Amino acid sequence: MNASQYRWCELIFIFFILPIIAYQFRAHLSNWLFPALIILMAVCTHLLLTDPHFKRFRLTSLGQFSTVKRRLFTTFFAGAMFSAMLYGLVSQGNWFVLPLNSPADWLMLLIAYPILSVLPQELIFRSYFFHRYKRILPNKNNRVILSALVFALAHCVYDNVIAIFLSFVGGLLFAYTYAHSRSLAVCVLEHSLWGLWMFTIGIGQYLDSGVKF
Repeated sequence: MNASQYRWCELIFIFFILPIIAYQFRAHLSNWLFPALIILMAVCTHLLLTDPHFKRFRLTSLGQFSTVKRRLFTTFFAGAMFSAMLYGLVSQGNWFVLPLNSPADWLMLLIAYPILSVLPQELIFRSYFFHRYKRILPNKNNRVILSALVFALAHCVYDNVIAIFLSFVGGLLFAYTYAHSRSLAVCVLEHSLWGLWMFTIGIGQYLDSGVKF
């Protein structure tokens, strides 16, 4: 098995087979999703830091933030307003339910979500994915699309179509941002903005393994 074949096998196992297995055992894994995410992040981080070809500054610098910041914030503010109005129309009972009914939990989410959820996801699906599989996916657009697809597939454990759809759309945004900014920090910022907004207005309920749709 040559290096390219090994990378393909690795990609298929980590980003396709593992999510499918997790989906099959989702009822038993609800309390293990975050620990599994942290463990996978640790493995990916180790592989990146021990790779002499990986530019470590991509993990901490803002990279080419100036090239994406206008699109990033414009897209977010437009999407935030549209999603708030749309969700308010279709689900008034859950509109802003978390900050209104559980402000302490909401404030805790604002702090914990970017660190415990967004950072691991972006390191795995953007920093690791883009660097590790650049050789077998030399076309940047192909990496963007496949990164979004496997990101959506990873959310199949929540067992509802909305979570997968939102993850794919978000995955496209975050992968595009990484491809043009080459910065983990910028992707964490964008992902945190969208994720926290979704939980704030109530759409975050679909990122729950107990929700069926």
